[in-house]
Amino acid sequence: MEIIPANRIVKQVGETLRLTCNTTGCASPSFSWRTQMDNPLGGTVNNYRTYSTLTMNPVSTVNSHDYLCTVFCGEKEKKEKKEKSVKVEIYSFPRDPVIEISPSSAATEPVTVTCKILDVYPSHYLEVLLKKGDHILHEKNFYEDESTNTENKTVTYSFNPTAEDIGKEITCVAKLPIPNMDFEPKERVTSEKLTANFGPQNTVITASPGNWPMEGDTLNLTCVTESNPPAQIVWTKHLADESIQLLTKNNVLSIPDARFSDSGLYTCEATNVVTNKTQKAAVDIVIRGAPDITKLSIEPSTTVREGENVSILCSAEGNPSPRIILRRKSDGADMGPYSEGRILLPSVTFLNGGVYECVAENKFGKSRSEITLNVEYGPKNTVISVIPATPVKEGETVIMKCTSSGNPAPVISWKKKKSTGESEQIYTGATLTIKNIKSQDLGLYECEAYNRFGKEEKDVKLLVQVPPQNITVLVYPSENVKEGENITITCSAYSNPPSEMVLKKLHQQKEIILPSVNGTFILYNVTKNDTGRYLLDVFNEVGNNITVIEIAVVERLEKPDQMIPLVIAFSSVTAVAVPAVAILIYVTRKAKINGSYSLVKALGLKV
Repeated sequence: MEIIPANRIVKQVGETLRLTCNTTGCASPSFSWRTQMDNPLGGTVNNYRTYSTLTMNPVSTVNSHDYLCTVFCGEKEKKEKKEKSVKVEIYSFPRDPVIEISPSSAATEPVTVTCKILDVYPSHYLEVLLKKGDHILHEKNFYEDESTNTENKTVTYSFNPTAEDIGKEITCVAKLPIPNMDFEPKERVTSEKLTANFGPQNTVITASPGNWPMEGDTLNLTCVTESNPPAQIVWTKHLADESIQLLTKNNVLSIPDARFSDSGLYTCEATNVVTNKTQKAAVDIVIRGAPDITKLSIEPSTTVREGENVSILCSAEGNPSPRIILRRKSDGADMGPYSEGRILLPSVTFLNGGVYECVAENKFGKSRSEITLNVEYGPKNTVISVIPATPVKEGETVIMKCTSSGNPAPVISWKKKKSTGESEQIYTGATLTIKNIKSQDLGLYECEAYNRFGKEEKDVKLLVQVPPQNITVLVYPSENVKEGENITITCSAYSNPPSEMVLKKLHQQKEIILPSVNGTFILYNVTKNDTGRYLLDVFNEVGNNITVIEIAVVERLEKPDQMIPLVIAFSSVTAVAVPAVAILIYVTRKAKINGSYSLVKALGLKV
């Protein structure tokens, strides 16, 4: 059997070590690993048929042991055993020493040299030497250390330098001479020049990509100065109000995605706290690019009442300075350009409301922004439309629609004028629909549009065509009279449009029709020939209504020598006209119609 690597292995802390135990002449060997002191293995074992591996990743100080691989081969009765060991030695010496020289305020004051050796193992072999040029300043070893892990070791030495020492190299030499251990390097060296304190001086600022970057660029300002010890850097910016803004304390001031507001005078101030000296450098930065609209506002508010004074303000930044145009989008008319980006709308009206657009433009491009002016006002332009527009008949449907402008949108309500003159609210909503309309629905309808800023009213008269109805007929003194008496027939009816009335006698050879005067018919001095059935026809353009009247005239006991003619007159005829008409009718009847009755045609007046 064999172990690879063989016999003795040297590894540094942090590296990877893989031990392989291999055997020949045995088909199915079994392996085991252990340390001679039965310490933890500090690694991972993997077996593969005829070989086994022990992997330590990373190697640490706990892996510094003799490792023993044992191989068994054969059955229990004939099992053979073989062993082989390998020595693993661990060290840590990973980096060069670190030198720190505390600076003095003057070349003749004491300085302290500190040398640090990091992560060393085993530290009891460590030797440290401090040198100034070729002259040894200090030596130290750590033979008495008993550390079992890596350690950081520090050696410090102070001395008073001379003027000739300025510029000489201070050297730290660290050695780890572990006996019988082969590794490299066993010696590490670091040097640092001894310098005097000075500065800051020759302070300058470099700007990348330059003093005129484009908007959106990343701007880096670097402050470079000569100083020992290194100077403390403070960046400031001069603001428009002449105040100073503190930015950062790094030597590089980085401004990602530069904006127009980043333009200005930047100052780098370098301070050496040892020499107590300060030096400044300044650079003027101008950001170029397409405009940015920084403000688009409406004063006193985006929502105003009609009649208020309104100011619309648009401001933009850009380099070169942008041209600003204000306009209302609805009509596209320019309301500028205005160099100040401000317009005034005195005593604003609802017509001024809408979306306003600000456009800022220069040679690098343009930007847009929008704002809405909301003008609140009371109802106006209230209009009523009626469908159908012509008078309607009973049973039909009428739709009355009321529209009104206002902001906020007006609430619409409907009222109807009562016979007492008062108005009664009947509906809330823009559209009033009356189905199966009746005569009682006619009248004056009022539309009221209101919001919190006022109200406006409009009215419309609804006409309903109604045929004659509610007919009332009165016969005075009665339908049965004696010869020579007068009969007055009075008729009243409800209709729209107003009715006309005519009275005619049935079964008359020559039909005579008598219109009414104010709904009244008078039969003067009736005779037996006036007995019969009369039709009273009440009509308008929508319909008619007929009433039958039975008149019975009985003979008087004593007849007059001469028949008195029947005179029909109108109740509205004047006192002078009645005798004249009566005489005319009397002469006619005496001459031609002796013993008969006559209906004289009256004026065709309406009720």
